[in-house]
Amino acid sequence: MSELRVLLCCGAGFSSGLLAQQGRKYAKKNGISMTVEARSESQVNGYLGKIDVLLLGPHYANQLENFKNMCASYEISVGVIPQDIYGQIDGKRLVELAQDMAASGKGGTGDE
Repeated sequence: MSELRVLLCCGAGFSSGLLAQQGRKYAKKNGISMTVEARSESQVNGYLGKIDVLLLGPHYANQLENFKNMCASYEISVGVIPQDIYGQIDGKRLVELAQDMAASGKGGTGDE
């Protein structure tokens, strides 16, 4: 399988950057071919042709449909990072969520 490219969308906050870092650490330690980056909402358009999964911070849950529409023609899975993964900065569960979303080809709330 090729490298899974994941983008976390945040409000340029500290937590998303730490979560991306923990996701990268977990993936590397476990031999998972994945990139995880965190960018602000205003930068998402520049990544649309370059990512497989877009995960939104919990504070963007109300904009999920807008992001799904934005990503529809690019075959990007879009979902919301569950609050517990986000709050605990849980890199392992972030990686698992991204892998599940990519495998199913579906987005969602992350609670599915």
